[in-house]
Amino acid sequence: MKSGKVFIFSAPSGSGKTTVVRHLLSVFPELTFSISATTRAPRGEEQNAKDYYFISLDEFKEKIAKDEFVEYEEVYQNLFYGTLKSEVERIWEEGKHVVLDVDVQGGISLKEYFKEKALSVFVCPPDVACLEDRLRARATDSEEAIKERVAKAAEEMPFGDQFDVRLINKDLPVCLANAEKLVTEKLSE
Repeated sequence: MKSGKVFIFSAPSGSGKTTVVRHLLSVFPELTFSISATTRAPRGEEQNAKDYYFISLDEFKEKIAKDEFVEYEEVYQNLFYGTLKSEVERIWEEGKHVVLDVDVQGGISLKEYFKEKALSVFVCPPDVACLEDRLRARATDSEEAIKERVAKAAEEMPFGDQFDVRLINKDLPVCLANAEKLVTEKLSE
């Protein structure tokens, strides 16, 4: 199996992680997004093998038993998300480098698995109050959902120390430029 590098991006909800990842994928043609597997049903326009690999609970558990995941997590009872080894291998065989957009615990697990091949990046706002302001400005969540996200973010912020880099998203253009620099440096190793 060929092997490349792995770029792991994790963040509290609303920190701008997806924006950073999309930007990097548009700038670096040698990067490819790793599609996660999940037991949840598709939402809206989501498509299998594009947005996620949508698989049954039984199939997911069978893949766990066969050690087919780099990492996986049961987010809620019988709701699993995971990174398939076959997905990483597919990307590496194409001569590309893997980009993962995962939750905080998944990011920590992936860094432990890939070690020096990986750069783990914790995207975060300057502080939790700033994150709350952003969530309110988006106007896409209920008050209850905002409170839940802010509480979860406050719990996740200390985990940033377990990542290689904290990428502070205070000013988006500066954050994106810093993200590009991080990827360029890792690719040159």
